[in-house]
Amino acid sequence: MVSWRRRPGPGLARLWGLCCLVLGCWRGALGCPSSCRCSSWRIWCSEPVPGIASFPVPQRSAEDDNVTEIYIANQRKLESINDNEVGFYVGLKNLTVVDSGLRFVSRQAFAKNVNLQYINLSRNKLSSLSKKPFRHLGLSDLILVDNPFKCSCEIMWIKKFQETKFYTEAQDIYCVDDNDKRTALMDMKVPDCDLPSANLSNYNITVVEGKSITLYCDTTGGPPPNVSWVLTNLVSNHESDTSKNPASLTIKNVSSMDSGLWISCVAENIVGEVQTSAELTVFFAPNITFIESPTPDHHWCIPFTVKGNPKPTLQWFYEGAILNESEYICTKIHVINQSEYHGCLQLDNPTHLNNGAYTLLAKNEYGEDEKRVDAHFMSVPGDGSGPIVDPDVYEYETTPNDLGDTTNNSNQITSPDVSNKENEDSITVYVVVGIAALVCTGLVIMLIILKFGRHSKFGMKGPSSVISNDDDSASPLHHISNGSNTPSSSEGGPDAVIIGMTKIPVIENPQYFGITNSQLKPDTCGN
Repeated sequence: MVSWRRRPGPGLARLWGLCCLVLGCWRGALGCPSSCRCSSWRIWCSEPVPGIASFPVPQRSAEDDNVTEIYIANQRKLESINDNEVGFYVGLKNLTVVDSGLRFVSRQAFAKNVNLQYINLSRNKLSSLSKKPFRHLGLSDLILVDNPFKCSCEIMWIKKFQETKFYTEAQDIYCVDDNDKRTALMDMKVPDCDLPSANLSNYNITVVEGKSITLYCDTTGGPPPNVSWVLTNLVSNHESDTSKNPASLTIKNVSSMDSGLWISCVAENIVGEVQTSAELTVFFAPNITFIESPTPDHHWCIPFTVKGNPKPTLQWFYEGAILNESEYICTKIHVINQSEYHGCLQLDNPTHLNNGAYTLLAKNEYGEDEKRVDAHFMSVPGDGSGPIVDPDVYEYETTPNDLGDTTNNSNQITSPDVSNKENEDSITVYVVVGIAALVCTGLVIMLIILKFGRHSKFGMKGPSSVISNDDDSASPLHHISNGSNTPSSSEGGPDAVIIGMTKIPVIENPQYFGITNSQLKPDTCGN
C-alpha cells in the first residue's frame, strides 16, 4: 500500500507570505521597534538586541486607547521615562519595566495615565524616586524591589505607601546609607523627615454677602511643606499669602454665588501631602430670580425660583390680599439646589374667579423680595355675572407651605370651587321640591275628575249610571245602564242591574272585588 505525504504547495506559501506582509505593514504603521512585539492591546519588548533606548511611542494616535499593557525587560539602554512618553497610551492599566537600566522617572511621566493600576519597576538602577509621578494614581500595586536606593527622606513616601498596602508577600526593599550599610526600607530612620500636617483656623466659614473674611492654614512637617490653596470655581475676589506660616487667604466682597463651595489647604513635602477643607456658607437676602405666568399641567402652576440663605419663608397675595393656602391652592417646592429653590403655586381646577394678579413675597432675616405676575385661567362666561359668596361663610382651610406658615385668618380668599358646589346643591333642592309639588297637584286633579266627572261605560249620563253610593263605584257591574228610560233605581234594591226594561238583582263575589272603601279614598299632598 502506497502512503501519501502532503507537501506544501505554492498556494499555502503565498498565503503565508501575505500574512507576513500584512503583519509587517501593520507593525510598521504602529511604530513598533524591532526589539518589540506589538498588538492592538499590548506592547512586549524583551529582546536585548538591538534593544530600545527610549520608551516606544506610536506613530498613529488611533491605537492609543486600545493598549492596556506594556511589558519592557532586558533593555539596558533604557534609562528614563520622560514627560508624555507614556501619555500616548491613555488606556494603559499595567506597566512593567524590569531588568533594565532605568534611573529616572519624570514627575509628569504618568500625568495622562489615570487608569494605571499596576506598576512594576523592579531590578533597575533607581537610586531615588519622587512621589509626584504617582500621587494622582489609584495604584493597587507598586513593586520596586532590587533597586539601589539611597536612604534619604525622598524615598520615605515609599515606606509610608508600603505601610498602607497589604501584600501576601512583603517586598524586600533596601536602601544604602551614607556608610554604605544596607538597611531595610521599613527600618529606615531619617531625621527631620515626616509627613506634613495642616489645620485651618475655622472649619465653619460663615459670612454675610458683601463682607470679607480671612482664613488661616497652619502647617507642620519636615522638611517644611509647601502650602497652596484650592479654590475651585470661587467667584469672589481673593488674595493669598503662602510665604508665611500660617498661610492666609482673604476673600473680599463675598458673593452669594460662592455659598456652598469648599476651600482647601494643601501642604506637601517630599514625604507626601495632606489636604484639609472647609465649606463656605454665605448668608444673603432672598432674591426671586424667576416667576412666570401659569401653565397647565396635571394642575395649573405658577412657576418660580427663589434664592436665599437662610431658607426664606414664602407668602402669596391675590389682588393685594393674603392668599391662604389649602388643598386647592398650595405652594410646592420641587428642586432644592444649595440655596436655590424651584417650585410653583399649584391651583386645582381654577376658574375665571381665580383670574387676577398674584404676588410672591420671599423673606428672611437679611431682607425680602417680591415679584408679581398676572394670571388668566378662564374667560368670564356670559356677561361675567355669577353668584357672590360671602367670604365669612366659605373659606379655605389654610396649611403651611413647604418653606413657611402662610396662615393669616384676618384676610382670607374665598374658594370658587366651594361656592359653586353650594349653589349647585341649592338649585338641586329647589328643582326636586318643584317636581314633587307638581306631581301632587296632578294627582289631586286626577282624583277630583274621577270623583265628579265619571262617565258610564257607554258614555251616557243620568241617575241610573251610578247605581250604588260613591264608595261602591269600583264594581264594574255598577256601570251597566240603559240611560234615563229605565225604571226607578229604588226598585229591586241597590244591588240590581238594569238590562233593557228589567232590573235584575245581582250579588257580588267578595273574592273578586277585593278593594276596600278605604283604599279608594284620595290622599292630599300635605298628608
